[in-house]
This record gives sequence, C-alpha cells and structure tokens, in this order.
Amino acid sequence: MIVLSGYFMIYKEKERLGCVMKFSFKEDAKRIVVICVASVIMALNIKTFVRTGGLYPGGVSGLTLLIQRIVELHFGFELPYTLINLILNLVPIYIGFRFIGKKFTLYSCLSIMLTNILTDILPSQALVYDTLLISVFGGIMNGFAISLCLRMDATTGGTDFIGIFLSERKGVDSFNVILGFNAVLLVVAGLLFGWEKALYSIIFQYTSTQMLHMMFKQYRQHTLFVVTNHAKRVYEVIAKISNHGATIIEAEGSYEHQERKIVYSVVSRAECKDIVKDIKQVDPDAFINVINTQQVSGRFYQRPYD
Repeated sequence: MIVLSGYFMIYKEKERLGCVMKFSFKEDAKRIVVICVASVIMALNIKTFVRTGGLYPGGVSGLTLLIQRIVELHFGFELPYTLINLILNLVPIYIGFRFIGKKFTLYSCLSIMLTNILTDILPSQALVYDTLLISVFGGIMNGFAISLCLRMDATTGGTDFIGIFLSERKGVDSFNVILGFNAVLLVVAGLLFGWEKALYSIIFQYTSTQMLHMMFKQYRQHTLFVVTNHAKRVYEVIAKISNHGATIIEAEGSYEHQERKIVYSVVSRAECKDIVKDIKQVDPDAFINVINTQQVSGRFYQRPYD
C-alpha cells in the first residue's frame, strides 16, 4: 500500500549497535493508547460499515472476510474472524520479526490481536444502509485507523509487512504487488457474491487510500532551498530534526551583489514544518523555498522501524 524504502540497512546497523528494543514509559504508553484507539475504530468500522455493506477492504482483512463468507455460504457456519486473520498473519508476522523490527512487530501484533478480538465480540450495528455512504465513510474510518497505527510505528498487519519487506529486501515496487493482490481478491469476491459489492469495495479502498495519503506524510518528501548568511546553523537545524545532510552552495545576491549561501536538502514532509520554524529562529532573514518532491534516487535517510 505504501512504500517505505531504505529502512532495512539502517535497522540492521542499529541492531548491531544494540539500539533496538529499548522502551520509554512515556513514549510507549502513548503508542499503546493510540494503537488501542485505532484498533477499536478498525473493529467498529468492520462491524458497522464493512459488514453492513458486504464490502471487502484491502489486504488480509478483506481476505479474512471473504473466507468467512465463503465458509458461511458453503458450510452454513461462521468461522471466528480472529482465527482466520491470525492464521493469515502468521507468515507476515514472522517476516516482521525477522527482517523489519522486533518492537515494530510487537506493536503491530497488539493492533492485530485487539482488532481481531473486538471484531468477534462487538455486536453488529448498522448506522446506514446506503452502500455508497458506507463505502465512503467506511473508507475514511479505515484510512484514519491505519494512519494512527503508522504514526505510532505499527501496522494493522498482513500486506503491510510484506510490502515493507519487498521494498527493503528485494527492491520491488510493493505498491503494484499489493494492488494486484487486492484486484484478485475483488475479482474472486465479484465472481462469488456479485460485482456490485466488489465495485463498491473499490470506492471503499480508494477513499481509505486518500485518507491515508492525507494523514500519513512520513513517506513523502519536500525539497528545501534556504538562502542565508548562516548556512552552518541552518544545516545544524536540518540535521538535528531530520538526521539529513545538506549541500551548501555559494551564491551572490543579484540586487546588492553580496555573497550568500544556499542550503539545499530533501526532508520528510512530516518534519518540514518544524525545520522551517527553527530555521526562522536561527536566521529571521532567511529566504526559504519549499518544493514538493516527486522522487528521490540515491541515499535518503528514513527513520528506521525499531
């Protein structure tokens, strides 16, 4: 779903130095609370919107619901959501522990298990019956819950683990792989249960993705051009907040013909606002140009999963 590349080698280096699996009461308590809230939202969304509309979210959640409905249709009973989802997540969880990050995977397991249990024990409650409304607002809730987990360095499991693994270890564009998986899931659902629900599920997944893009900005980059007389201090601000380097370019102001420095760097969009604010503190006269970056090729630091 989202390609977060460049973390694997950094994580392995941190593991070698013994910097992983450290806990801070304040930070980890915050992560646990937010992940629990996201899990509650995810479970409520499944029980109120997804099942009412007969929709299929992307990834393992959608596959779990599809298997539940196939078993119910052909065998006349309903398998527990927790059982199916946990079995489907066993390999992705192993991949997470082995190749991505132990603490990251532990918090993802918390999200997975809590969502599973709540999905089984919470009563179904339909808020609306219009499938289009269900697709839109259910997708918004789904994207919001996933974004909360990602902000806390966790995932809702399944294809997220596989996507990160493929992008980091194999250099594969995981977006296309996951898109293909979701397409196959919707084709199977359409053949078995009708194309109307499958097509509405595309609206659900699209809305969820747009919500995710709006809320989770870590994987997106901005380019900074800073014209300043305090290049070293500007660079120190960038390095402190983002852990990125910068290129300092010699320049000349065209109006006064005075020597200037241009500090050039690419940073995460999530960090850009704080960087600009701190640059204005160290150099109130700095001229800052922020540009949306479409693609970065080369060494670009991404904060690793712990």
